Amino acid sequence: MFADRAKIILQSGKGGNGHISFRREKYVPNGGPDGGDGGKGGDIVFLVDEGMNTLSEYRFRRKFAAQNGEEGRKKNCSGRDGEDLILKVPEGTVIKDAASGKVIADMSGENQRQIILKGGRGGLGNQHFATATMQAPKYAKPGQESLEIEVLLELKVIADVGLVGFPNVGKSTLLSRVTNARPKIANYHFTTLSPNLGVVDLDGGKGFVMADIPGLIEGASEGVGLGHEFLRHIERTKVMIHMVDAASTEGRDPIADIYAINQELKAYNPDLLEKPQVIAANKIDAIYGEDNDVITKLREEFASKGVDVFPISAVSGKGLKELLYHVSSLLEGMEDQPIVYEQEFDPSLTILKEEPYTIERADDAAYVVEGPKIDKMLGYTNIESEKGFLFFQKFLKEQGILKELEERGIQDGDTVRMYGHEFDYYK
Repeated sequence: MFADRAKIILQSGKGGNGHISFRREKYVPNGGPDGGDGGKGGDIVFLVDEGMNTLSEYRFRRKFAAQNGEEGRKKNCSGRDGEDLILKVPEGTVIKDAASGKVIADMSGENQRQIILKGGRGGLGNQHFATATMQAPKYAKPGQESLEIEVLLELKVIADVGLVGFPNVGKSTLLSRVTNARPKIANYHFTTLSPNLGVVDLDGGKGFVMADIPGLIEGASEGVGLGHEFLRHIERTKVMIHMVDAASTEGRDPIADIYAINQELKAYNPDLLEKPQVIAANKIDAIYGEDNDVITKLREEFASKGVDVFPISAVSGKGLKELLYHVSSLLEGMEDQPIVYEQEFDPSLTILKEEPYTIERADDAAYVVEGPKIDKMLGYTNIESEKGFLFFQKFLKEQGILKELEERGIQDGDTVRMYGHEFDYYK
């Protein structure tokens, strides 16, 4: 099965913690702090790989994590940075936030490499906190936390022209006739199970990329048939060719088919109907006699809408030259740049991995505050020292904990308890 969608979890690397240590050398009785900084966590980077054409590598693995930065070491040695995680995807892959559906990155055009999640900064070692009055600081800064997000990968084929139409109208036959593509062709519905691309080369004209978009039937926008899986591939095309069976070999009405397909396009994305359309009335070699009422009716129906009708035979090649040169002329008036979606969401600017804290009243009326970040900070901070206590108090303020304590009615002199540490609150 053609893999053009995948939902995965990304996690950048955590920054390494700063180190606490002091010089201990012979003949150096008063060695100062020499704790090194933690290393930076690895980034999550997406890279376009021209050799890939599906997202199959992401179908059976859910989580991808970059390497954490190492903790700092003594003698002012910094920890090693975590390695970036490079994720390769085919060109045309759109990366979206799974929760909101907003675009994080579109790996198309000039955007061949992009950092999606940045690794956490390394924490500062205790060497940075020495002052004239505090020459032996016993605390260091923890590394910045990693970021985690669930993303949706969607491969949207990059093609100038999209072939749309009901199954078995000859789209694959046309593509194989006018391009170098070799799609599977057979006389039954849903022969094509993945978008096929080919390059159309015209003598003296401008070549273009054509894609056969499979699976469009009534109800496609609601997931009927294969349409729900492949409608997204039409979004990048600049011109659409509606293929219909002019000979009605299966008893279908070509005019009704065009309206049905347009309705599905509108239900999926109304902007799709703004794209130029051309009608290719196929299988004219199967129309008997000189009376060609189908072509006449098609032209009468769609001429007022600015849609040209070209009678063709994908098997014999009749009418193909006129169709292709007309499509080429439509493309000449358009920008020669692929349609690239703008970024709507930057996960690095959002706190994606929150570590909540709790505030409860104990039986002795003390305020008990707990949480992973608080526990971690206490492990790296000497709150017995004045400098360390001020450092920790600043942390509580930045996290909004002091504000919440005040909102809960804490008064001067009340006791605050955190993981075995107690202190009296004073504003």
